[in-house]
Amino acid sequence: MPVAALRPPPVAVGAGRRSARLQARFALRASSLEASAAVTVTVNGSAEAAVERKEKVQEDKDNEGLPVKEEQERGLEVLYDDGFGSVTVKDYFAAAKVLCRDDGGPPRWFSPVECGHPAVDQAPLLLFLPGMDGVGTGLILHHKSLGKVFEVRCLHIPVNDRTPFEGLVQIVENLIKHEHDLSPDRPIYLVGDSFGGSLALAVAARNPQIDLVLILVNPATSFAKTPLQPVLPLLESVPSEFHATVPYLLSFVMGDPLKMAAVSIENNLSPPETLQKLSDSLTSMLPLLSELSDIIPRDTLLWKLKLLKAGAAYANSRLHAVQAEVLLLASGKDNLLPSGEEADRLFKALKNCRVRYFKDNGHTLLLEDGVNLLTVIKGANMYRRGRQRDSVTDYLPPTLSEFRQTFDVDHRLFHLALSPVMMSTLKDGKIVRGLAGVPDKGPVLFVGYHALMGIELSPLYEEFLREKRTVVRGMAHPFLFGKKFESSRQETSRFDTVSMYGGLPVTPINMYRLFQRNQFVLLYPGGVREALHRKGEEYKLFWPDQPEFVRMAARFGVTIIPFGCVGEDDVLEGQRKRRGWEPGHVPASSSPKSAWPILLPVRAAD
Repeated sequence: MPVAALRPPPVAVGAGRRSARLQARFALRASSLEASAAVTVTVNGSAEAAVERKEKVQEDKDNEGLPVKEEQERGLEVLYDDGFGSVTVKDYFAAAKVLCRDDGGPPRWFSPVECGHPAVDQAPLLLFLPGMDGVGTGLILHHKSLGKVFEVRCLHIPVNDRTPFEGLVQIVENLIKHEHDLSPDRPIYLVGDSFGGSLALAVAARNPQIDLVLILVNPATSFAKTPLQPVLPLLESVPSEFHATVPYLLSFVMGDPLKMAAVSIENNLSPPETLQKLSDSLTSMLPLLSELSDIIPRDTLLWKLKLLKAGAAYANSRLHAVQAEVLLLASGKDNLLPSGEEADRLFKALKNCRVRYFKDNGHTLLLEDGVNLLTVIKGANMYRRGRQRDSVTDYLPPTLSEFRQTFDVDHRLFHLALSPVMMSTLKDGKIVRGLAGVPDKGPVLFVGYHALMGIELSPLYEEFLREKRTVVRGMAHPFLFGKKFESSRQETSRFDTVSMYGGLPVTPINMYRLFQRNQFVLLYPGGVREALHRKGEEYKLFWPDQPEFVRMAARFGVTIIPFGCVGEDDVLEGQRKRRGWEPGHVPASSSPKSAWPILLPVRAAD
């Protein structure tokens, strides 16, 4: 990433009014707080083209010569490139090195230039509250992906700034009040990393009337229980000449160097190639750790420790007042804070809290490999653009990086073991391999047998994405999307994957709106009873006598495609016998080389 893109930010938000200061020598996008149609920015001393607002308005002439304004709804294409994985931890150090130059100014907000302009209409505002470093670039690995669907701004706290915790709360509070006045129906996301988590909770407790969504990453509300508590008083007595060694010690406590070095390494490499790239990345990253002493000098470190203590006490005393939605990301190998135990506590203390637990990650979760913040938000159904989440209009299609991670890595062994084959029936009755018999445009309704546990969904989603670049919106039981059965150590589950690839609660209203938007819809009339069928009920349908979906489909001229899954129940039955759950031989259909065909005949709705 260009280092110049993150130099001292030109936008500062004051307590009672907005003040903007554009510096010609910086290539940094200024975020507008006004309702104007465009904002002109100056880059390298020259005025560039105005930045367009997210509402694209096209003027045309009707038959009588009068101007007509048409609002074009913008959206994201299926399997779009979100840019995730193109930035590494080395870019974080490069940006931090520039930003740690003290200009004597107060804390301020900036919009990273690589975030660009949101690709969706009415994108919510996302404010990043940094950790102990205060630089504001801790979200750098996620700037490009988040910038597609959020208006991203980051808080930068200069190295020598000594604003107390209450002052930082006031700075964040001033901005969210201003933005809430401009767009009262738009949610505001606060992503708080470590110390920023305490700051986010404090702001939410003081402003229950504002629609906030908190994403807390290993929040420092547990600072009083840190394993380093006995060592912290010794830092004050460490001579200045030895302070350069402290960042090295903290770096190994705060994060996992191997996971940080593994960022941007491709998953399809051979083991020797992966090892070589990991070695090269780690070798080039370790010398950069010395720059932490510039980011957090001795006096600044001591001040930050006081802030951590004050912030934890302030936030913990006001947890009962937090009304916001909360998504808590906790690491299982956090050596700086007991984040797992803190997740247990906050899950009980907060009224509306969900947890995603990463058992193999360290404290610097957002800088480690394998964690895509946007994917986590989507999987937890926490992305929305209004007061309430809309399962139809707030859905974001899967990205190219998510597709590769899911089907080339996570589900790879599953597909190799089953070797699924997708087949479809043409209108003349000929059966062909692939999806040639399926219409290219909707509305389309797939109605089929719900095999045991629904494990046919993965190959079904993959085939439609690969061949038709189409998302199939699967309608599932509402309990899959609820929080009733979640825990404080809830890891990313298959339910998150279902949500990410189009799953939504099965309701007549949702089906109506999907048909209205010409979507591809998947429905299992047999529901949970069919998915959890008993022994001897393989391939038996439990459909209602009068399915209501036919009448609704006919109203919209929907193409109804009945489909079936052959071999899935046999594979699971074979595995049951193989594991000795009952005597018997393994049927040939459970062999890893056996094919699992899915037949998709085409029939139009009557």
